[in-house]
Amino acid sequence: MDFALTDEQRLLKESVERLLADRYRFEDRQRFMAEPTGWSRVLWRNYAELGLLGLPFEEKHGGVGGGPVETMIVMEAFGRALALEPFFATIVLGGGLLRLGADEAMRAALIPQIAAGDLLLAFAHAERQSRYDLADIATAARRDGADYVLDGVKSLVIHGDCADKLVVSARLVGARADRDLGRPHLRDEIRDELAIVTPP
Repeated sequence: MDFALTDEQRLLKESVERLLADRYRFEDRQRFMAEPTGWSRVLWRNYAELGLLGLPFEEKHGGVGGGPVETMIVMEAFGRALALEPFFATIVLGGGLLRLGADEAMRAALIPQIAAGDLLLAFAHAERQSRYDLADIATAARRDGADYVLDGVKSLVIHGDCADKLVVSARLVGARADRDLGRPHLRDEIRDELAIVTPP
């Protein structure tokens, strides 16, 4: 197995590292932390211009069509710089759920906004009682006409304070910690019911 980076991946690595070396010195980071959002909106725009915010998304949605290696390259550079911007929350978590779980209409409507830097997402999944059990979800969703009503409490939503929209995990059927919901086609139903919530 060849773990060497391609020429394009090396160029991406060099570009991101150069940007962060120039714009993310210690004093810059202190200044970004003092901004109302706790991170730099100007740098977020720079990330969009470089194509970083569209990295894992398909080109037809305004993305770059990169994969996990390209995302890893950016995340490594951000980790090294202790970057504050919501790349992980918006692109990896929220965007990943959209990319893998939303229908085509929702992807076409939201992903171009994410890639352009105009839409911030956060994934509201963790609940106090669940500890680290991903299947332990007490929050329930019930249909109300064309919409859903959510009933539950989420905690520790990464960058939830600045998100324009939340992706919220909730149970459509079953008890709190059910893993086997007894219906093999339920995954497809849930895939069709991915909902995005606008915070109050």
